[in-house]
Amino acid sequence: MKIAEQVPDFELSDQHGQVRSLTELTAEGPLVIFFYPLASSGGCTKEACHFRDLQQEFATAGASLVGISTDSVAKQLDFANKNHFDYPLLSDRDGAVADVFGVRRRLLAKALPTKRATFIVDSNRILRFQISSETNMDVHANSALEALSQRAW
Repeated sequence: MKIAEQVPDFELSDQHGQVRSLTELTAEGPLVIFFYPLASSGGCTKEACHFRDLQQEFATAGASLVGISTDSVAKQLDFANKNHFDYPLLSDRDGAVADVFGVRRRLLAKALPTKRATFIVDSNRILRFQISSETNMDVHANSALEALSQRAW
């Protein structure tokens, strides 16, 4: 996906088994989507908790949050419960949505989890922002929040 392209609609189950669509998730305004490799791993927990801790700032900016990984619905639920996440965690078991966003590992690494990346999609499903970093867990939420505060769309 490239900035200013429309993201195809998709449907994935959240940690409660409820099917969520991109169209539904963006209906109220911009959606911050963060892909993380593995629920409950140290880095992913730090990243997801940072998003949780800034959730009020995202709401003030008019945006909502969603996390996506290839973990099962049950593992997403356990991750959410342990860390008190009240935003959806979506299960992309086959990596189809990760493919759309270009964060699925390729070739021999296909068995590995997705890359760590964050995107902002507006209410028309247009991609407005993206950042990736495998090692800086705070840069995702901080940069997305800054992009929302400076948005011109």
